[in-house]
Amino acid sequence: MSSFGSFLSSDQFQCSICLDVFNNPSSTPCGHSFCVSCINQYWDRAKVCQCPLCKRTFQKRPDLQINRTLREITEQFRSISVGGGGGGGLAREKKGGRVREGAMSDALFSELTKKLPRPQVNTSEAQGEPIPSTPPVTTPMASSVPNQSPISAASSISGPSPPPPLLSQPSGRRRFTVSGAASSQNIPICQIHQRGIMIFCRTDGECICPNCEAEEHSGHDTVTVEAAWMDKQAQLKETEQQIQEMITQRLRKIEEMRTSVADLGLAVERETAGSVCMFSELVAAIERLQAELIDTMEVNRSASEQLADSMIRQLEQEVEELRQRESALVKLSASDDHVHGIKNFPAVCNPLPAKDWSNVSVTFDLGTGAIYKSLATQVEKFQERLKSVTETGFTASSLDASPTRPQPRMRRVQEYAVDVTLDCNTAHPRLILSDDMKSVRCGERHQLLPDNMERFDRVVCVLGREAITSGRHYWEVLVGGKTDWDLGVARQSINRKGKIEVTPSNGYWFLSLRDKNKYAFRTEPSTDVHLNLRPNKIGIFVDFDRGQVSFYNVDSKIHIYTFNDTFTECIFPFFSPCTNKSGKNDSPLIITPVDKSE
Repeated sequence: MSSFGSFLSSDQFQCSICLDVFNNPSSTPCGHSFCVSCINQYWDRAKVCQCPLCKRTFQKRPDLQINRTLREITEQFRSISVGGGGGGGLAREKKGGRVREGAMSDALFSELTKKLPRPQVNTSEAQGEPIPSTPPVTTPMASSVPNQSPISAASSISGPSPPPPLLSQPSGRRRFTVSGAASSQNIPICQIHQRGIMIFCRTDGECICPNCEAEEHSGHDTVTVEAAWMDKQAQLKETEQQIQEMITQRLRKIEEMRTSVADLGLAVERETAGSVCMFSELVAAIERLQAELIDTMEVNRSASEQLADSMIRQLEQEVEELRQRESALVKLSASDDHVHGIKNFPAVCNPLPAKDWSNVSVTFDLGTGAIYKSLATQVEKFQERLKSVTETGFTASSLDASPTRPQPRMRRVQEYAVDVTLDCNTAHPRLILSDDMKSVRCGERHQLLPDNMERFDRVVCVLGREAITSGRHYWEVLVGGKTDWDLGVARQSINRKGKIEVTPSNGYWFLSLRDKNKYAFRTEPSTDVHLNLRPNKIGIFVDFDRGQVSFYNVDSKIHIYTFNDTFTECIFPFFSPCTNKSGKNDSPLIITPVDKSE
């Protein structure tokens, strides 16, 4: 063996990226070491995290830490190189008055031996010679240069005699850097023959030593452990590819399931919208025909009563005349004046021009037949549509054609609920506000209120107290069974005195109800809105930045209408209960809390 210069070489402490001695070395999961700054810069420029030496790819970038053991060894090697003046990292040892070149200090060698213990099998052991009673202390170091045979050396701590030579390794084996999991592993020793386990028996699937091969595995298919591990690594790559494929399949299945859940949500929304529209149409038709039926019967009853009253009056008049004739006859028959009786006889005996009432009766027709036929027609249409839905379900085209479409963002807009109260300073004198400023109705008379600039003096309406200058806002108003109302927003600079043109160009954006079932938006001209289901509660959503005012049927969660415009100044909630119409529209408009749990 040569000097210890063959034990420590600069190649063993060299980063394969910058080709310089390690500076803050760090080890990758595959066991190779690099300067921590070099490997980070290398990965920063690469699309994938890959080891520069073995090309192993990491799906997630490893969190590298400085290898403190290798850093200490590297620093000691650097100090030795500088102190020894080159010499491959060797020290000048003075012993017995003589300076021995190419020697390593005992203290340093002991320190390196402690940090990198790796017992090796010597050459004589590989050749079948007995192992010395005292095993030598050896420290193998592997180079990071591929396809280079490792050179090993050892130093005796107590004397100048060289240690036994190390077992040579195949020259074609790849050499790795000093630190790292792969290079720091010890070669296991056979417990029976005390020789290095360096052979793999493919027949029995065991790792054995040369003696085991000769004694128990003669004629078996054997290879070196390194060759067997190379085969296993190829199998590992195949298994890794299979696992990656399984992961890809499962990720694809997860995405497919998520898509199915999303499709399910859309199907539920579509089914809800279709069913609400279909049933609301039937309910609206039934309600309309029911009201028409009641009105028709009421009209026919009134007409029949008037006809009966007229005939009764005629009969009563004829009865009165007959009673007078009867009284005259009785009086004349009782008279003893024969001349008077003869003269008045023609007057009391001539027949009266009376009407023949024998065939006269009060007949009536309720006029409900046509209404029932119309209802039967509506029911038939409903049954046909129900049959069609049973066979094909609700389609997107059928929903697009419906006058009211579902608004899937109903729950989302409710998240922008705000507390809205009424501004009493803007209320028309006929309006009566509740103490909590949450409801308003129209009274019969004007109240004595100050005529300030903010107050409406002709249109029975009131504004909300909270100004809207940005963002999104939502509130709900209970309209109940009112026949007329107006709800929406109005800008601050609107005209509040005298006659008002309630149009968007004049600063008004609201939905109106007239005569129980006539819904419209006050655009130019007015936009009619046909609702199959009469709302009990109206939701108003304002997106100031996007210039949108949207209205919702809260009970059925249906979007009614959205008006788009540009707001150039702050706006306020707008409320008008309209006149009470002699008590028919006396119900109040009530600002209700938003129930986000629905």
